[in-house]
Amino acid sequence: MMANTILLVEDDEDIRQLLTFTFEAAGFDVITRADGQEGLDAAIAEIPDVVILDIMLPSISGLDICKMLKRKAETESIPVIMLTARGEEVDRVVGLELGADDYVVKPFSPRELVLRVRAVLKRNAPVEPAAKATSLKMDGLVVDMDAYKVLIDGEEVLLTATEFKLLAELLKNKGRVRTRDQLLNTVWGYEFEGYARTVDTHVRRLRQKIGDYAKYIETMRGVGYRFKE
Repeated sequence: MMANTILLVEDDEDIRQLLTFTFEAAGFDVITRADGQEGLDAAIAEIPDVVILDIMLPSISGLDICKMLKRKAETESIPVIMLTARGEEVDRVVGLELGADDYVVKPFSPRELVLRVRAVLKRNAPVEPAAKATSLKMDGLVVDMDAYKVLIDGEEVLLTATEFKLLAELLKNKGRVRTRDQLLNTVWGYEFEGYARTVDTHVRRLRQKIGDYAKYIETMRGVGYRFKE
């Protein structure tokens, strides 16, 4: 099996070396860049399996790189994990709004970052066809689990892998409340206290994309979300 390739764009040499050692020891191939423009060029040229972006970079910020990658057809599906300094909540939210799949706050555990990369890769892996019917429906909203597509009145809606799994999880449990912790565990593949904002931001993006069906995703204040019957 071929190793997954990670592009790490980080201008701190110590962090770069530490993460390179950690990921290579975990079986990944690692490409590193210390400059924002060089990181963007490498992402387009190499098409890695995951991009890890520091926010504060020379030339181009990590947020701008994320935005540019998500606007290009050849790179929009590459999962992006943002590295942010503690206290930069605005940057974390903006990163998620721009399409980042996850964020990790500095200082962080390299082992935690490896687990998060593996979780992101698992979420973005092709779905194996199931033996039973795998379409979830709500009037004109269809979530086709085999084709990995969402259709509204016959028109395809483009969702990220995380948004797709989030919608499928809510629709599959229609009428039942799913807590933020449950969604983190099922959709993101981990439990981590303090990352509920990740769920909220992805729900907001999902609502923006599914039009009139957004009204069926109810916010249960202080608990989580429910897809209304």
